[in-house]
Amino acid sequence: MGMNMDMSGGDNSTMPPHHHPTTSSDHSHDHMMMMMPMTFYFGFKNVELLFSSLVINTAGEMAGAFVAVFLLAMFYEGLKIAREGLLRKSQVSIRYNSMPVPGPNGTILMETHKTVGQQMLSFPHLLQTVLHIIQVVISYFLMLIFMTYNGYLCIAVAAGAGTGYFLFSWKKAVVVDITEHCH
Repeated sequence: MGMNMDMSGGDNSTMPPHHHPTTSSDHSHDHMMMMMPMTFYFGFKNVELLFSSLVINTAGEMAGAFVAVFLLAMFYEGLKIAREGLLRKSQVSIRYNSMPVPGPNGTILMETHKTVGQQMLSFPHLLQTVLHIIQVVISYFLMLIFMTYNGYLCIAVAAGAGTGYFLFSWKKAVVVDITEHCH
């Protein structure tokens, strides 16, 4: 491991080894900037979590952050499944289309497809839009948390997403093609 050196000559022994201090563009020694780590590490000192004012410095704070990130990832997975369920419940304007498809021994079979839609100016579509925005923001938060390269937080994202999928996705409807046969 290399030594951490502070350009201003002061002691920076509280900085984790993955941070490298650099001075700002005006070369002021009063304002130090941290570079983002580019390798995975396990630590809980000076870990910024999404906002510069939200810094983890103790094992207890890391444990709390782990639980919060785990729950956020679980919520994200639940939100995805809930949105699918709401979409199925709010679908209107069902249309059936039949088309000929080749069958065995030169026969022609008719295959029917169901097409469903939603009205744009409706409460269900507005709700879907708001939930989609929330889902996108949470997904970017989880990505940025993972990009801290902190091993504890990365595990929290992965474990929370996996647990959320396990808990919520079993209710998900599975489409089975009844025209497909094993011979």
